[in-house]
Amino acid sequence: MKKTKDFQRFSFPDDEKKLPWLPLLLDAYEVIDRGLVDAVKEHEKKQKAKLACQKGCDVCCRAQNDIPIYPLEMVGIYWYAVEKIGQPLRETLKKQLLLHAKGPRCPFLIEHACTVHPVRPAACRQFNVFNKPCAEGEDPYYTRRYDVLTPKRKYRDRAFSIMLPFYGITDDAAKSHAIKSGLLDSQAKPMRICSWRQLAQRMDDFDFNPK
Repeated sequence: MKKTKDFQRFSFPDDEKKLPWLPLLLDAYEVIDRGLVDAVKEHEKKQKAKLACQKGCDVCCRAQNDIPIYPLEMVGIYWYAVEKIGQPLRETLKKQLLLHAKGPRCPFLIEHACTVHPVRPAACRQFNVFNKPCAEGEDPYYTRRYDVLTPKRKYRDRAFSIMLPFYGITDDAAKSHAIKSGLLDSQAKPMRICSWRQLAQRMDDFDFNPK
């Protein structure tokens, strides 16, 4: 795995040759990350505010109830967890996935860090807070909306356009219609209601029968 620049895509060259959906996901995430850098700089300049999010800050990972995940993102998380996460983190994650209750806490949060960080969902990437870190249990979207970054829609739409071939939509006109109509949004579901036990079982299967 390599990361080409601070905000650019993670790269898995061998896997991308074998998995046609993987470049779509990574290219889309690069666009989203690039848009975030742009939006954060603009917000800091206009609002004279400093980004509060930093390594080890995990309140949103434990308190958010409505983080959406799209089918392609689910495929990416399954792949990364099954094939890329090694020991001893792997065993800890499997146990956590098996015990996961359908609640707000993210099942991939271990020791204040995201275990699937390179392929974390777009919604996680886009949730950024300014001025001060979130208080325990706080959802700043409701307590101080002015401190929550509003991502730039053009980057989100561009990223979605890159993802659409995974859903069988390749024509430019069809892509435009799908984005405007919210077709992709209709495919998303909250992470908290997903059955992550199946992923733990898939990881076990891979461990006993690696490719």
